[in-house]
Amino acid sequence: MATVTASVQAPIVAGTPLFGSMSELLNDPLAAYLRARSRYGDVVRFRAGPPGLRRDLYAVFSAEGAQQVLATRAADFRKDNVFYEELRESIGNGLLTSQDDAYLRQRRLIQPLFTRRRVDGYAHQVADEAAAVAEAWREAPGETLELAGEMRRFALRMVGRILFGTDGEKALEVIERTMPLLQEYSLKRGMAPVKSPRTWPTPANRRAGRHQAELFALCDTIIESRRGGRGDASQDDTGDDGSEDLVTLLVRAENAEDGSLDAAELREQVLIFLLAGHETTATALAFALHLLARHPEQQKRVRDEVDRVLGGPGGRAPTAADMAELPYLTMVLKEAMRLYPSAPVIGRRAVVDAVIDGVRIPAGADVLVSPWVTQRHPEYWPDPERFDPERFTPEAEAGRPRYAWFPFGGGPRACIGQHLSMLESVLGLAVLLQAYEFEATDTGEVPLGAGVTLIAKAPVRCRITPRSRP
Repeated sequence: MATVTASVQAPIVAGTPLFGSMSELLNDPLAAYLRARSRYGDVVRFRAGPPGLRRDLYAVFSAEGAQQVLATRAADFRKDNVFYEELRESIGNGLLTSQDDAYLRQRRLIQPLFTRRRVDGYAHQVADEAAAVAEAWREAPGETLELAGEMRRFALRMVGRILFGTDGEKALEVIERTMPLLQEYSLKRGMAPVKSPRTWPTPANRRAGRHQAELFALCDTIIESRRGGRGDASQDDTGDDGSEDLVTLLVRAENAEDGSLDAAELREQVLIFLLAGHETTATALAFALHLLARHPEQQKRVRDEVDRVLGGPGGRAPTAADMAELPYLTMVLKEAMRLYPSAPVIGRRAVVDAVIDGVRIPAGADVLVSPWVTQRHPEYWPDPERFDPERFTPEAEAGRPRYAWFPFGGGPRACIGQHLSMLESVLGLAVLLQAYEFEATDTGEVPLGAGVTLIAKAPVRCRITPRSRP
């Protein structure tokens, strides 16, 4: 990349005289970001909105720039932008949205719940839920599945079971119905040049209020049942293998420095885990299977690896220890997360004047980094749209900048649940590939959108064929 001086201003992306870049950012932001990087470079400025209400948005696309924003200068780029403010209002001030002392306190209390050893203890639940999906699919051999919906329900069942234990099944219907609508509501308010107060009785506000109240009541009921038994796990709080659900562990989380989480804080953490915990995994699973269905050679290689480790159709269930024995499957998953990151855009707000990648960004500016763009940057990824799991051999990974691939964010705010997501995805894929072959039915690209997470705007279809059991 060319070296520039600190006095360089970010180039302004051309838009319309009346609304600037608002239309393209609303209609197809992912394509808009890719075009902007290609035409203007690695740090650009979008201007969106009508005169008098126009806002500037700085977009940073290089791996080096992403590392500066998320890691080396993380204190200068905070979660103060309008999108986080709206999400905070909708689902609370949990790990995803909190800042400063509140965030540090939450992280210290919750980090012990996500150690590798504790997370590995959930492998049994993951394998069980994947086996239930595989068994349900056997009622429709040769049928076409819509992978985005199937994997969303599967991921929601997994995170529900891990979070709520035996209460998970009761919670799924409420979560699946209310959470996406609250996300959409928050995103629309974040994009609006002018918005009414949430207290005004508009149809959208009233509808969102009902969804929020229902979701809060569900979480509060489950948390209260755990708080009543604080100290010793009851039978209802444990899985078949004796592992405790995360809500029970959250209720008991405490230390001398930070005390414990109160009822509102517990609810906020549960809601964040529900949102982030199932969206990331669902996207990774759906598009990994989508890509394998389109690439039979790579699918066969994965299947051979799974058969060697687990014994083929009708073989044993995977465990956490098997993750190390499934390197090619892990490479496929990482490549799927490169091409289809569940969080395609990550927002921040600059709190001081800063120079990122040699370009000045003023204090108060809204800033975004984009896994969607950086993970397609031709400087790090030759032929970037091509599906190639070999990009993730240990040697290839060592030769790229750290932030050329960052689907879990990075720096001090990196996703606390990334090992859990990888465990769910690797073991879930292993079970499904052990049981089925996947065949593509559509030739075109799946149209995508960017909300709080990556959105498939059309069905993600494939045909399944059960594999013969010995």
